[in-house]
Amino acid sequence: MHQTASSFLEASEKKALDLGHRQTINFNIGKYNTAVKAGKQQFADLAIARERAKNIKWRAIEHLDNHLEEFEMNFTKRGGKVIWAETAEQVQQEILAICQAKQCKSIVKSKSMATEEVHLNDFLAQHNIECVETDLGEYIQQLDGEPPYHIVTPAMHKSKEDVARLFAEKLGTAPDLTPEQLTLVAREKLRQKYLEAEIGITGANFIISDTGSVAVTENEGNARLSTAFPKTHIVLVGIEKVLPSVADLALFWPLLATYGTGQKVTAYNSIFSGPRQEGEIDGPEEMYVILMDNGRTNILKDTTARESLYCIRCGSCLNACPVYKNIGGHSYATTYSGPIGSVITPHLKGMDDYVHLSFASSLCGNCTEVCPVRINLHELLLHNRQKAVEENHTSGGEKFAWFAWKQGCTSRKMMNMASGKMKNFLLRKFFAKSWGDNRELPVFAAKSFNQQWKERKG
Repeated sequence: MHQTASSFLEASEKKALDLGHRQTINFNIGKYNTAVKAGKQQFADLAIARERAKNIKWRAIEHLDNHLEEFEMNFTKRGGKVIWAETAEQVQQEILAICQAKQCKSIVKSKSMATEEVHLNDFLAQHNIECVETDLGEYIQQLDGEPPYHIVTPAMHKSKEDVARLFAEKLGTAPDLTPEQLTLVAREKLRQKYLEAEIGITGANFIISDTGSVAVTENEGNARLSTAFPKTHIVLVGIEKVLPSVADLALFWPLLATYGTGQKVTAYNSIFSGPRQEGEIDGPEEMYVILMDNGRTNILKDTTARESLYCIRCGSCLNACPVYKNIGGHSYATTYSGPIGSVITPHLKGMDDYVHLSFASSLCGNCTEVCPVRINLHELLLHNRQKAVEENHTSGGEKFAWFAWKQGCTSRKMMNMASGKMKNFLLRKFFAKSWGDNRELPVFAAKSFNQQWKERKG
């Protein structure tokens, strides 16, 4: 078994037995489910809205090269600069070059999974550049030295008591502060950072090709503050985030808000179309957009897996997944967890190292059911499993085991050859460890159903 798979199974088993974790997650996801149910009421016909969104993303991805070139042309017309980066290392070096040119020592960053993907904070820290998370959940995780737990709610696994203890340890506050008081402490710490930072970094929920714009949606206003005060604004975004027209936001912003947090629309929705223009009184002096591949073209060339690039990062599939709710986001040890992470990570980071994630699913289909752009996630998980077999990413022992199982299950004579006692012995001997210490092994009857049926009918 590959080391990453072994580590995943070990972490999963440990977290699945953590009843405190399960209670916190069920409580938070329960609140989410209630909010989403209410948020969906804004759509006259939700099924049509989802189908239209899927069709728009289909057209965008099928003509991705044209849309990206159109975005670059329109964005640069207004004085913006576009950088194309194939790998995480290129992203890091491009951002470092900008920081060094500006003699930057302090950065404020709004919530961005793309920056998590390239481990930007750690990289900049190695070059003595402070990069401060300004989203409250991300700020909590940064203080605790942990990566985000969830695509949308980074600190979902922490209770208010956990956060209070963390702030007391790291910031010297009283250990019994309320959530409102903790928020005010974070605000006080972060406000000065906005004023000091030379560069602000954001991600992008969408990039709009016909206007050359970057669309960012948020609830705390930290993205606006991160772009209002620093003289330089850097956007890091995956190439798949493109929408053909600014008019598409009328559909995608409400869908993202509803499925992400249960809102009709999030509190702050911003469109950035370049640096400060002549006559404008605010905004950055320079604006860069880094278009990141980092494995996305691996997905693009796979005509079946390509559908996963429609994802708008709402996190709804994570909240619906029974596996995610039991093992938590950190067990995956990847930037993107849950069903969508299990689909795209093997393509982004290598099938050999991460194919095990595609097997960590019950295939119940709930992820597909809740996806706002109707990605067939459970079918894509099966597609990854098929690729793993075809490309020989499975072990010889596993192949032999499935061959033997197939021979036995397609032959009633072979199935009845072993008695119930023998089957129980083999189960205890060879499968007890993989079955787990906390689950009771099934028990075979002395005679199979087929044998009992024949005896009764005879």
